Amino acid sequence: MVYVKAQPGDTSDSVIRKFTRKVIAEGLLLEFKKKEFYQKPAEVRKEAKKEIARRQKARRRAKNRQ
Repeated sequence: MVYVKAQPGDTSDSVIRKFTRKVIAEGLLLEFKKKEFYQKPAEVRKEAKKEIARRQKARRRAKNRQ
């Protein structure tokens, strides 16, 4: 749960901006988008494998640049 306390002198716009930053930082929007539709367990595993492969490829590319 994201909480934002308004400090004395904060405008409503600044409090909303702080709240938005916290929501993005905690990854809540991404989580809600992922859970919007049901995914079969096989699809979840398939996406996880793709993500692992993507990270490994990026590491190899970064290692070759050095």
